Amino acid sequence: MSDGIHQSGVRNLAYSQTEGAGPGVVFLGGFRSDKEGTKAIYLEEWAQRRNRAFLRFDYSGHGQSSGEFTDGAIGDWFEDAVAIIDALTEGPQILVGSSMGGWISLLIARERPDLVAGLVTIAAAPDFTEDSMWAGFGEAERAALQRDGKVELPSEYSEGPYVITQRLIEEGRKRLVLRDPLHLPFPTRFMQGTADADVELSVAYRLMAHALGEDIRLTLVKGADHRFSTPDCLAMIVHAVDDVTSRAGG
Repeated sequence: MSDGIHQSGVRNLAYSQTEGAGPGVVFLGGFRSDKEGTKAIYLEEWAQRRNRAFLRFDYSGHGQSSGEFTDGAIGDWFEDAVAIIDALTEGPQILVGSSMGGWISLLIARERPDLVAGLVTIAAAPDFTEDSMWAGFGEAERAALQRDGKVELPSEYSEGPYVITQRLIEEGRKRLVLRDPLHLPFPTRFMQGTADADVELSVAYRLMAHALGEDIRLTLVKGADHRFSTPDCLAMIVHAVDDVTSRAGG
């Protein structure tokens, strides 16, 4: 395994990469998460045992990468993902997207399908800036966003609140994936916990109904929360990656 920094324009993106057979697996983390999370490390250890190429990385403004989180938006993090996959991998990859990483992976599938051999999402949160954040804001929050360019939301996943910027909301509207046809012409597995307090089951159903493809499955796990990191959930992720990889010819 090697750790490094990939320079993409003015952004320095931290990554950890394991050499191995292809198609490689790329983990795309969630909103304000980093490459040291439980699912990323578990998948890396699995890849090492299987001699499977694997890549995890931090978006700009996340983890060890350069930039401020509050300066970023969905399009920036999508560009980070494409840049690092283009630079560090060979051939189509198996994308594993968690939460916001699910949205990013769907954007890659739409805009750069040449990079994708298969797709696994975990509590995917497509279009959340519009359908969850903006739709959930009251008059006071919308006014604060217009007045101050930002609003703070409480978070159970970090010490401080989430700072949601006006740019995050407005730029996200250019990256929505549930409004136009979404073709996923490769093995695709969506996974969702029924006790997820951050991504409602309706999002998983909507994504399943909206996506177009011949090999798409949705797995619901009763009682699983947004972290989806219990031993059973982690084993299910690996099983899904194995399934997608074998169907993709790997």
